[in-house]
Amino acid sequence: MNDARKQRISDAFGAAAGHYEAHAGPQRLAATLVADIAQRQMPGGVARVLEIGCGTGLLTRDIQTRWPGADLIATDISPGMLEQAASHGRVAGRFLTMDGEAPPFDGPWFDLILSSLTFQWFDDLPAAIARLAGLLRPGGSLIFSTMGQGSFAAWRAAHAACGEASGVPDYPSLDALRAMLAGHADAFAFEETVAMEGKGARALIAHLKGIGAVVPGEGRRPLGPSALRRVMATYDAAGGRDVYQLLLGRVTRAAQA
Repeated sequence: MNDARKQRISDAFGAAAGHYEAHAGPQRLAATLVADIAQRQMPGGVARVLEIGCGTGLLTRDIQTRWPGADLIATDISPGMLEQAASHGRVAGRFLTMDGEAPPFDGPWFDLILSSLTFQWFDDLPAAIARLAGLLRPGGSLIFSTMGQGSFAAWRAAHAACGEASGVPDYPSLDALRAMLAGHADAFAFEETVAMEGKGARALIAHLKGIGAVVPGEGRRPLGPSALRRVMATYDAAGGRDVYQLLLGRVTRAAQA
């Protein structure tokens, strides 16, 4: 991912920070799933937590509640999102502007590394997972949610029916994610499908704009007005319903003998 694209992503999410949570139903559920898995994995003994892509703090606040004594570093590529997360006044952690693919840490530092719906923006997901797993202390876990291939399938189909390319990025399948994790001795992945609450193209577009997910996939451009109207009409005629396919993964570093 080039620096210009990263900056566009940062700017888009920063612009949405003030109203993000009003549109973030699937994001809220994904954050809870990540926290639930983490708590089952490590209910106690958590000294240091790193969060990748904290956004407005949905997962951040949950981490604080579940592990109040942990040293928490919450990071995001968007300074606007970090400002919003810190403004809640309920998190006693440190906030750091950071590209999640290039964390400025070396060696085994963290008991938990958590991330919810950020990894889909990475340029090289397998390399990022390996880099983050290398920051785990023995027995520590990397737990994350990301977007799966089945997300927005009806919206993609409407584009295809109109002979247009969707701007939705290419997300991995569950099998592809499992293949990425296969090189880690203790890892698993599974999926959850979440139906979107709104119906119709206007509701979908409002949701995506509301959360700041408006930067198209690499090499793709937004549709012109007439093409967009055709796609919207086709989507609505097919029922106007779509889903998030959430992929959840966990990598645990072997404990010392």
